[in-house]
Amino acid sequence: MLKTKDFTLTNIVIFITVIFYLLQINMNYGALYFGLNIYFTEGLFFWQPLTSMFAHGGFGHIAMNMFVLYQFGNLIERFRGKKEFFCIYFLGGILTSLLSYLYIYFLDNQVNLVGASGAICVLLGYVAYFDKFQRKGIITWILIISVAPLLIGLPIAWYSHFIGLALGFIFGVIRKLTH
Repeated sequence: MLKTKDFTLTNIVIFITVIFYLLQINMNYGALYFGLNIYFTEGLFFWQPLTSMFAHGGFGHIAMNMFVLYQFGNLIERFRGKKEFFCIYFLGGILTSLLSYLYIYFLDNQVNLVGASGAICVLLGYVAYFDKFQRKGIITWILIISVAPLLIGLPIAWYSHFIGLALGFIFGVIRKLTH
């Protein structure tokens, strides 16, 4: 039975992401259409900085991302509110996508960026800024998930993780200065 506490904005975003992923895998070229790639500017696919946050590269990818989003999204939502979670996740995710696109455009235009990892790293950076006790662990975790897959030959958008982490810190600084 669902309880009122289950209807957090974070949990709704997770539900929408799973539904979106199911749509993506059941349409021809769904990952290419919704992922962030050279078609963003070359084909005028202007929805990609947002939709790439919902598209994923497989079951393991979405499962891991949604697990971390559940933990940190609900944490931020509980202590800072729905509005702050929404702004950090979506504004941070879109900015991460746009900055990641610069990497794609100038350095590797064969990339198709999918996943919520960049937006989630914004959340992680935000928490790391405010919680000095978790900071080393969060940064270490982002380094591991960004570098270890590269060492075994898996394609991973390490730059998106680092951009998200940096944006999360910046959002933390802005919040501290404005509140």
